[in-house]
Amino acid sequence: MAEKRTLEPGFGAWSYRIFVWGGGLLMLAYLVLPICVALLMSFNSGATLAFPPKGLSLRWYAALLDPVKSAPLHLAALNSLKVALATVVVVTLITAPAALALARGPRRLTSTVEPVLLAPLVLPALVYSLSALLALSLLGLGTSFWTILIGHSMVFAPLMFRTVLGLAQRQSVSLEEASATLGASRLRTFVRVSLPGILPGVFAGAFLVFMQSLDNVDVTLFLGNPGQTMLPMRLFAMLEESLDGRVAAVSGLLILAAALLLITLQRFGGRDAR
Repeated sequence: MAEKRTLEPGFGAWSYRIFVWGGGLLMLAYLVLPICVALLMSFNSGATLAFPPKGLSLRWYAALLDPVKSAPLHLAALNSLKVALATVVVVTLITAPAALALARGPRRLTSTVEPVLLAPLVLPALVYSLSALLALSLLGLGTSFWTILIGHSMVFAPLMFRTVLGLAQRQSVSLEEASATLGASRLRTFVRVSLPGILPGVFAGAFLVFMQSLDNVDVTLFLGNPGQTMLPMRLFAMLEESLDGRVAAVSGLLILAAALLLITLQRFGGRDAR
């Protein structure tokens, strides 16, 4: 019995390590390998999408930058960028102050309101998009840029709300009280004390909202104007028509943009937090 007790802790420690490290590595591979595959396909020298690539070439990036051949794709990307940037602005101006005010309110109120505000993250986007389309039809409003903006703002606002609320709840209220005691106005206290504390959360939320809005399909499909082509819909159409390698090139540029944004947020966001 004594020997069995001495073996059990060692076996438990090894099983825990295998579970944590093995499972972690498997999940990391599951997340990273598709990105690597997409990048390799974007450098394929063949006539269509293929993996493994037949050779390495920049032909699809050159074709993507061609202002004549890729004009519809450029227009779709511009439309998606406009919607994504507008969504970030609207969500930031509305959600960040609301999250800060809710963090300073009674804890019972926060625990009651927070699940309601986070509901769009749980509700399937397809169900919300169809419901929003029916509601807009009943109000006599047609699909347009503004309906897409409203839909994206409603669906992705919880991303900004959660990142800002977490920092606002950890921020010491005594700093704001000290600022008010020293004679600072509410606006000056917000700009000099409250805002720097939640700014990393605002940056992180803006990044999440921008990327989710840029490649969203469900809300854009139901609330978008058929005459206004968006980037995700254009990419789907290209895949249906032909296995165009420019789709992989767009994916490569999006991956590069996301990586650069993450590095920038890591450097400047952490500096602001300090």
